[in-house]
Amino acid sequence: MNAYHPLNCDLHDYLEIACMHGYRLLIERLEGPSFEARALTTRTAASKEEFLVVQGEADQQELRLDWLLAITPLNTGASFGRIVLADSYCAV
Repeated sequence: MNAYHPLNCDLHDYLEIACMHGYRLLIERLEGPSFEARALTTRTAASKEEFLVVQGEADQQELRLDWLLAITPLNTGASFGRIVLADSYCAV
């Protein structure tokens, strides 16, 4: 894996809100196609890499946060709109 670049702490709240409400998200990746999945939880590995755990149509996946471009909740009445993550990684 490439060196991990932590997400700006201010943006973690949006991920936590998405998980707390089980939002269905449009997930845009830096590489690869966008897809829809339900936010479940976040996880930090012993290596300090952070992940968003989502439930897709077929299976559960862990998405490394620094590989995400943006998330957009698809639920009516969601408490936030599209959040761009890619430009908001902390310098290491």
